[in-house]
Amino acid sequence: MTAQIIATLLPVFLIAGCGTLYGRFRTPDIRGLNTLNMELFVPLLVFAVLADRQAPLADYAKLALAAAGVVLGSGLVLWPVARWLKLEVKTFLPPMMFNNSGNMGLPLLVLAFGEQALPAAVVLFIVEMLLHFSVGLYMLSPHTPLWRLLRMPIALASLAGLAVNLGGVPLPGWGLEAMHMLGGVSIPLMLFALGVRMLDIDFGDWRTGLLGAVLCPLSGLVLAWPLIVWLELSGLQAAALWVFAALPPAVLNYLVAEQYRQEPHKVASLVLIGNLGSLMVMPLVLILVFTHVYPPG
Repeated sequence: MTAQIIATLLPVFLIAGCGTLYGRFRTPDIRGLNTLNMELFVPLLVFAVLADRQAPLADYAKLALAAAGVVLGSGLVLWPVARWLKLEVKTFLPPMMFNNSGNMGLPLLVLAFGEQALPAAVVLFIVEMLLHFSVGLYMLSPHTPLWRLLRMPIALASLAGLAVNLGGVPLPGWGLEAMHMLGGVSIPLMLFALGVRMLDIDFGDWRTGLLGAVLCPLSGLVLAWPLIVWLELSGLQAAALWVFAALPPAVLNYLVAEQYRQEPHKVASLVLIGNLGSLMVMPLVLILVFTHVYPPG
C-alpha cells in the first residue's frame, strides 16, 4: 500500500515541481497556457470521455449528485464558521467549496485507480466546474447572467458528449483516439501550471490560508461519508468521492477573485497554502481509501 501511495503522489508532485522549477528561472505565459488548456485540451478530453459509449454515464448519476452535495454542502457547513470568525464570506467560502478537481483531481484519480477511473474523474470535474461558473459567480456577483455558462467550451463539450453518448451516436475510432490524445495533454499541463502558480504564494495572510488548508478538506470529508451511505456508493465511485472531497481549493478561485476584485491576495493565500497542505492531507486520505474502500490490485 505504501508503494501504491508513493506511485500515486510522486508523479503529481514531480510534474508540479517541474513547473515550479521552470517558473523560477523563466517567466512562462501561464495565463495563456491555462486559456489554451481550458478552451481546447480539457474540452476535448471531456467530450471524448463522455462520448465514448463504453462509459455507461447513467451509472455515474449518483456520483454527480454526491459531488454537488460536497461542493454546496461545504458552503453551508462553513458559512456560520466564517461569520463567527468575522471572515468575509465572499472571500472565504468559494475556495472552500470549489476544489482543485482539474489540476490535481484528474491526474490524482487516474494515477491512484487507473484509466478506469477517468469517467468518474471527468464527471466530478464537470460538476465542480459547472457549479463554480454558476453558483460561484452568483456568490460574487448576483447580477451575473447564468447564460454565460453556456459560452464555456467545457459546458458545450459536456452537453455534446452527453448527447452523443445517450443518443447512441457512433463515432469513428480514429476520431475518438485523436481527441483522447489531445485531451491527454491537459492533465500534465494542469499540474505544470499548478507548480508555476506555487511561486506566487503570499504568506502575508498565512493564518487565513492555514485555516482554509484545514477546513477545506475537513468539510468535504465530513460531508462525503453520509452522502456515500445515503446514495449507496461503493467501490471505485466511493473511493473517487473520498479523494474529491479532500482536494484543496482550485487555482481558478484566485483568477475569479482577481476578475471581481474580491480580495485576491487573501484568496491566493487560501488557494496556494491549501495546495501545500495537500502534501499532508492526500497521503492520509489515500491510506484510508486503499485500506477500507478500494484496496489496490
